[in-house]
Amino acid sequence: MVTFSPTISNNYSYHKDSSKNADDNKIVKDEQDIQNNPQLQEQILKLQETDAHVRAHEAAHKAAGGELAGGASYTFKTGPDGKKYAVAGEVPIAIEKGKTPQETISNMEKVKAAALAPSDPSAQDLKVAATAEAIANQARMEEAKKGNLLNIKI
Repeated sequence: MVTFSPTISNNYSYHKDSSKNADDNKIVKDEQDIQNNPQLQEQILKLQETDAHVRAHEAAHKAAGGELAGGASYTFKTGPDGKKYAVAGEVPIAIEKGKTPQETISNMEKVKAAALAPSDPSAQDLKVAATAEAIANQARMEEAKKGNLLNIKI
């Protein structure tokens, strides 16, 4: 089982770092404080964008992975408004060889499609796709050997 885990590859700062700075620990309970503070508004907006992006990224993996993909899990960060926002996520996917080379090829094509489903695949996503492609190529070689052995003329 491997997981797809986004890394920083754009303006979204979603990561697995659970360390917090002093500002992360402040929770503003008064809505007026937020409305009167453009910095807090911007921070909340960025968290909302990151949350939406992370969820869409993981949903793309899940949808493309079908029965090979597990449920998404998320890492959350509490914003200055007290709400929790997804800042990282992952979807486990089974990299399983099939009973036949053709079944293995089919499984690996699905894994590769799941890995590359988001519009911005992470380094981990690309690694999973490459692994699936390598396994599929091995299965193709097995399939080709079988075909060649059956067609040999003496």
